Amino acid sequence: MTTASQEQVVEVEPFLHAEAQVVRAERITPSMVRVRFGGPALAALTSGGPDQRVKIFLPRPGQIVPEVPTGADWYARYREMPDERRPAMRTYTVRSADRATGELDIDFVQHGDTGPASAWAARAQPGDQVVIWGPNVEAPVVLGSDYAPPADSDWQLIAGDETALPAIGGIVEGLAEGVRAKVFVEIPEDADRQEFAPTRADVDIVWLPREGVTAGRSSVLVDTIRAAVLPDGAPYAWIAGEAGGVRELRRHLVNEREFDRKRIHFCGYWRAGKSEDAPYEASDQQD
Repeated sequence: MTTASQEQVVEVEPFLHAEAQVVRAERITPSMVRVRFGGPALAALTSGGPDQRVKIFLPRPGQIVPEVPTGADWYARYREMPDERRPAMRTYTVRSADRATGELDIDFVQHGDTGPASAWAARAQPGDQVVIWGPNVEAPVVLGSDYAPPADSDWQLIAGDETALPAIGGIVEGLAEGVRAKVFVEIPEDADRQEFAPTRADVDIVWLPREGVTAGRSSVLVDTIRAAVLPDGAPYAWIAGEAGGVRELRRHLVNEREFDRKRIHFCGYWRAGKSEDAPYEASDQQD
């Protein structure tokens, strides 16, 4: 007879690597390409919320499938790979996932060939292969998702630039009936507005086109929220986008609006003038 103390505890990896193939790719606005991924391996992944993050590995020239180490020490071995073999790795939000079909959508902001993921998405064709690193469906806790409004929130402030738009869309579409939300979205131009699925929530969306101003140099998001008349009551704020702008907006909410720091989630999705590969500095972590 085996007792509980004699049983081996099998540790479940919180994240897994899954090979995936492009099902289709379509430009949904001038600055956004939506890629649908499929493949049997995606059934092993799950999502913890509307802002679920995953990592995508893109093949190097000459590769059909990106070469990605696996196992507990995968990242160390990935960093040790020679440049000509190491695939580009970028972090993205899952826009939507269909458990019935095992497919998921990821939106890629288009900014020319300055980034490997943007350039890849612009040319993506059905059958192209990638590797997606995401939360394990068998893990006891799903990591990589942060949207978590307290139950006693009277209203929500959701704000970000176009890099946060996939998460913002997922959040808005998932709001329950009666939830009040003020949403501010900075976009490159007016044509980049998106239609979200209908919701019974009380949602007010303000689209803020930069109209020619370079991403990371516009203050339209912060300035608009600074001047906005916001609801009374206990708020919850979710803000994401360029790191410098996100920090400035959080400071405004805490210092000028007197938001409780614990009721604000903020995340720098990118840093002006730096790639995701660039090391973080002390200033990147300050708020």
